[in-house]
Amino acid sequence: MSAYHLAQINIARAKAEMDDPVMAGFVARLDDVNKLADDSPGFVWRLQTEEGDATALRPYEDNRILVNMSVWETPEALRAFVYRGAHTDVMRQRKAWFERMPEMYYALWWIPVGHIPTLQEAKDRLEHLRTHGESAQVFTFAKLFPAPDAQDAKPVEGFADPCPAL
Repeated sequence: MSAYHLAQINIARAKAEMDDPVMAGFVARLDDVNKLADDSPGFVWRLQTEEGDATALRPYEDNRILVNMSVWETPEALRAFVYRGAHTDVMRQRKAWFERMPEMYYALWWIPVGHIPTLQEAKDRLEHLRTHGESAQVFTFAKLFPAPDAQDAKPVEGFADPCPAL
């Protein structure tokens, strides 16, 4: 068993404020999707406020950018949640609620088991990915780098399933 877990950040720019009718479908699904994540095999942690989600957090200057962060035991567990479960229904509707991001909007990185990443740490990783590309420090499902304690140090190309939002 690895001494590392996989952390992820993803951001999205909402088409409107959270209380706008255009966002009603997304808001209506939040509790269900969060519970789905919480109950998923391999789930460790997710960013949330006392309300149970992270939609009130605004870590970017743009007030319509929402952030999601979570930690998973393995890349396979995160991939199963993102691409193979009920979460895909929500992803298929993404274009109704969120604008297309002009640059990379998600990042993955390894953290020691027990570490909870900060929002600033996650933002820094995403910015590093945007500036320098994929590496063992930060990567995407397209080029999954192994945990630092893995026997095989080669990245896995094409780890992601096809995105259901496309």
